[in-house]
Amino acid sequence: MPFHHLTTMRRRSFLTGSAALAAAATLPRAAFAQMPAVKEFKLTAAQGRTSFAADVIPATEVWEYNGQVPGPEIRVKQGERVRIVVKNGLAEETTVHWHGLRLPNAMDGVPHLTQKPIATGDSFTYEFDCVDAGTFWYHPHSRSSVQVGRGLSGPFIVEEREPIAVDRDITWALNDWRLLKDASISNDFGNMHDMSHAGRIGNFITVNGISPETFEVRSGERIRLRLINTSNARIFGLTFEGHAPTIVAMDGHPVTPHAPEKGQVVIGPAMRVDLVIDMTAAPNSRFKVMDAFYPQQEFRLFHMVYADKPLRAEPRTDAIALPHNPVPEPDIATAQRHDVVLGGGMMGQMASAQVGGETMDIRTMLRHGLIWAINGVASTEHVHEPMATLKRGTSHILAMENETAWWHPMHLHGHAFRVLSRNGVPTRHREWRDTVLVAPRERVEVAFVADNPGDWMFHCHVLEHQAGGMMGTVRVT
Repeated sequence: MPFHHLTTMRRRSFLTGSAALAAAATLPRAAFAQMPAVKEFKLTAAQGRTSFAADVIPATEVWEYNGQVPGPEIRVKQGERVRIVVKNGLAEETTVHWHGLRLPNAMDGVPHLTQKPIATGDSFTYEFDCVDAGTFWYHPHSRSSVQVGRGLSGPFIVEEREPIAVDRDITWALNDWRLLKDASISNDFGNMHDMSHAGRIGNFITVNGISPETFEVRSGERIRLRLINTSNARIFGLTFEGHAPTIVAMDGHPVTPHAPEKGQVVIGPAMRVDLVIDMTAAPNSRFKVMDAFYPQQEFRLFHMVYADKPLRAEPRTDAIALPHNPVPEPDIATAQRHDVVLGGGMMGQMASAQVGGETMDIRTMLRHGLIWAINGVASTEHVHEPMATLKRGTSHILAMENETAWWHPMHLHGHAFRVLSRNGVPTRHREWRDTVLVAPRERVEVAFVADNPGDWMFHCHVLEHQAGGMMGTVRVT
């Protein structure tokens, strides 16, 4: 049968924390009082098997964290310190990148740039403070298109010190998979068609690792819904029939609560959106949750089904605006501008590019598996000369011009930026993001303060585009 939307939802157990680490006995009592509590977690990356739809299709061989897809949800409070020991049980090296979290450069998880890759059988300990509240996630940065495409990713939730009042706080990790008729994952990773077009688009959709038929709600209930797009390349455009979702955060950072444009919640690869939804319909009613981003490819994820007993007679009226994160505000008047031209791809205009300091024509690039470039430079690996060197504490504007025929979710590690304008029109909400979706032929300007020292990746999060050359490094001195 075709791989689309199958049966019932299976609950997952999420990793929520462990005991705090005791301070060294030699520390004075005052110093101990100032140390943040450390929450410890363990993640093991290894091969395993999972059933995307129990009793309907065979189990699929995947790559998992702690024996599950997606990996365990790590959930902590803002200001807490985490220590995460990652063991590599794969037959190849790996790392873990903590997507969207502003952390020290040595903890960013980029192989050869910020750390030595974790070899088979070895472990690496990540430790950092969670300075921002919000919805984040984790995934490998070694052979990302393959390792993420085989299942390695998981949610990372940092709760506000004083969260908004809701009845349920729920995470939906959205993913798509390219499955064959026997339910195995297609091994055609890195093929030139995917790389030169939209990326690896799958044929089977999961929410939290399964293909659900229904999602049960209750009349009068208020839900905070954290959406994470963990797919290699698919863009989701979700609609909630009969309901009015309110966007309260983007990429983890608070935004003025507002309705999604045209009622569609658009989430590019690696991006996150937090919604507040009031369940205002009558008991025993049903409504569709649809994905309608791609023209003529609309499909139903599942039905929201109301239980027969309401939770309350009237919806909640509590405020839903989230407190701001401590992100430094860029000074637009003094900000240095940087033009960023995204080039290449099928139907692109790139005839040649710099590869390792050498100019290559498009045929030579294709032989090397490269077809994308930033400012005319196609990168073959994570370590290369910085595309820009920025002084710590200074403000900068990245003016991104997409000269290609494809969408690019552009991600800057270690920082959050304000989205200022699209095609010269100021954005309504000037939202903070770490990944911005740039449409074909679109110009997008973002601004940020270079406040986090180190070498930081800047790349397209369509993972096949990154592998095909659309990545660079920004150095903060």
